Amino acid sequence: MATSAQFTAIIERDGDGYAALCPELDVASQCDSVEEARANLTEAVELLLETADREEIESRLHREVFVTRLEVALG
Repeated sequence: MATSAQFTAIIERDGDGYAALCPELDVASQCDSVEEARANLTEAVELLLETADREEIESRLHREVFVTRLEVALG
């Protein structure tokens, strides 16, 4: 039976398309829509986990990733 893991996906508009980043593994993808960017990022993460050796995965893995918003003074 296959196991699964959860990772963070940060997707932002990049020109005419979207850029997607998995900060835990430093894997990125680009595409024309949010849905495609998410799917491509999922595929890229799965490919990394399937093909990279354990040492490379451990060296790339950031176990604590915090996504939050900041409020800053302007002017």
